[in-house]
Amino acid sequence: MYQYFDRVRAILDTVEREEKKNIDATVSVMVNAIMNKKSLFAFGASHAGILTQELFYRAGGLLNLNPIFGREIMLDTEPISHTSHMERLVGYGKLLADKTPFSDGDVLILHSVSGRNPVTIEMAMEAQKRGVTTISITNLKYSKSVSSRHPSGKNLYHFSDIVIDNHGDIGDATCDIEGLEQKVSPSSTVVGATIVNTIVAETVRQLVEKGMKHPPIFYSANLDGGDELNRKLYEEYKDTIFYRY
Repeated sequence: MYQYFDRVRAILDTVEREEKKNIDATVSVMVNAIMNKKSLFAFGASHAGILTQELFYRAGGLLNLNPIFGREIMLDTEPISHTSHMERLVGYGKLLADKTPFSDGDVLILHSVSGRNPVTIEMAMEAQKRGVTTISITNLKYSKSVSSRHPSGKNLYHFSDIVIDNHGDIGDATCDIEGLEQKVSPSSTVVGATIVNTIVAETVRQLVEKGMKHPPIFYSANLDGGDELNRKLYEEYKDTIFYRY
C-alpha cells in the first residue's frame, strides 16, 4: 500500500538473508567482550549518530554501551551545515578518538552510510591501532561508488574488522516520486536500528544461554524496582562504563 513500507520490508529481508554471517560474527565478538569485562562503544556523525543514541541508555539495551558524541556533529548544532563541515574535517575524528578510553579487546560499532567522511574513518583507524574490534554498518554499494574524503584514499569499510551492509539505495533515499528526480525517505535509520537491536537481542540471548543470570541490560526505570536493578548492574560493570550515571 505504501511504497516506503514495501521498500523497507524488502531491504530488511535482504539484510536478514545476506548479512547473517556478519551479524552472527558481531554477536560473537560482543558476547566475548562482555564476558571478559571489556567495553563497548558506538559512534556516528550527524544522522548516522542516531544509532548511537538508539543503543545508549535504553530500557532493554546494553548497560555497558558507551556512546561517543562529538558536540560539533550533533543535530542541534547551528548552523546545521556546520555538522557537514566537521565530519569532513581531517583530524577531528582523531581528536575524538584520543579522548575515548579505548583498550585492547574493546568493541566499537560505527555507522556511516557512505563511509567516505574523515571523522568516522579516523575513529575506526585510531580504534584499530589500540586493539579494538571495529564493526561498521554502512552501504557498500554506495561507499564503493564515491571517493574517500580522507587523505588515505580509503573508506570506512577498509578499516573495519566486520562490515554489515545495510543494502540501501545509493544516496540512502529509497522512494521514487513520479515527476521528481530526487528520491525521498531514507532507509538507513530504520534498517540500522533493526540491525543493532538484533545484535543486542542475540548477544543477550547467548549470554543467558552461557549461564549469565544477570546480563548487563537496562531495566525500565518506570517499572517498580527498575532503578535498583540498574544501579546494581552498574556497580558490577562500572569498570567498563565511561558515562556518568
